[in-house]
Amino acid sequence: MRIAITGGTGFVGRHLAERLEPDDTVVVSRRTGVAIDDVDALTAAFTGCEAVAHCAGINRELGEQTFQRVHVEGTRAVVEAARRAGVKRIVMVSFLRARPDCGSPYHETKWAAEELVRTSGIEHTILKCGMIYGTGDHMVDHVTRAVRTLPIFATVGFRERTVRPVPVEDAVDVLLAALEGRVPEPTVAVMGADELTLGEAVRRIARVAGRRPVYVPAPVWTIRALAQLTEWTMVVPLVAKAQARMLDEGVDEPAPFAPEPPAGLRPWRSFDDERIRAALPVGRFGPEDLRAVRWWRARRR
Repeated sequence: MRIAITGGTGFVGRHLAERLEPDDTVVVSRRTGVAIDDVDALTAAFTGCEAVAHCAGINRELGEQTFQRVHVEGTRAVVEAARRAGVKRIVMVSFLRARPDCGSPYHETKWAAEELVRTSGIEHTILKCGMIYGTGDHMVDHVTRAVRTLPIFATVGFRERTVRPVPVEDAVDVLLAALEGRVPEPTVAVMGADELTLGEAVRRIARVAGRRPVYVPAPVWTIRALAQLTEWTMVVPLVAKAQARMLDEGVDEPAPFAPEPPAGLRPWRSFDDERIRAALPVGRFGPEDLRAVRWWRARRR
């Protein structure tokens, strides 16, 4: 089966591509020269493909890459291109708590994208995924580099939220099953096997990384302010505004409700030391992570 992957050089898309036969995989991304809202280019890329794994998405807005353009207009283009190319199935990676009218542009545009797929007339599966971790993620990577850089780590709010971390291997297993038509429900919630507090998740990562920072509970508004600051100043923010909202809510149940995949397809790997260690990045945060420094060095070349 020939499969196209939008966002194919991103975190989930890249891991999916590694599991597929290269000759039967079409990687679609800005890096391959295809804009997510270019219907003609997408149609050409999708031609000959039986299924599309729609993994493209952003967790912060940057210039022309807005939530509206990438999530909504991009998905509209993907659906139209799939229709023109005769694609038989779309599998979309969404967020566990994507929903309308909640005050978060990230959540609302992800929901709008889900609705476009639901009403497309094309066979589909929407995967409402929780917090996915693995090599190159924004969870283990950022926590590790933060605790290597600073002796203090701020936790979100004064009431513990919970999370069910999803190993990227498990997320890709569900993606593959959905692409093959083995997930019976059109929308499913993809959550990890272990449920733990966000504080415990951070402590596990820090321990495996060999660090013992002082943990300080911080009001939610300060985390949101930190998110805005790091979106302005960092190449990849320490925490994005959308992520601050996620951490404030917890990432342990879908909204609105969606069933989990059948028992044999649900994520099963534990959030244990071995998997955390495999996802640990090299190094810590430094000057090169600041946008101003990157700009200055590029200018001097």
